[in-house]
Amino acid sequence: MRRQLNNGVIYDIIFIMKLAEILRELREEKEISQKQLSDKTGISKSAIARWELSQSEPTASALIVLANFFNVTVGQLLGIEDY
Repeated sequence: MRRQLNNGVIYDIIFIMKLAEILRELREEKEISQKQLSDKTGISKSAIARWELSQSEPTASALIVLANFFNVTVGQLLGIEDY
């Protein structure tokens, strides 16, 4: 999820924080806990917690699973597109 601007500066933190915010919002809109999301997607609760705390970023396959679960595009999950 690295985004490189023309000046060569990489802004990973901004995208990881945006993903964390969107993931938490989507989960809360469904009124489910991190544990329930874990149970429904097969993604570990600890991974979901780390993503929501901006401590790490999901793999491409995890993004697809999450996007499918929340019925959004990966672009929407990443904050590239509106949802």
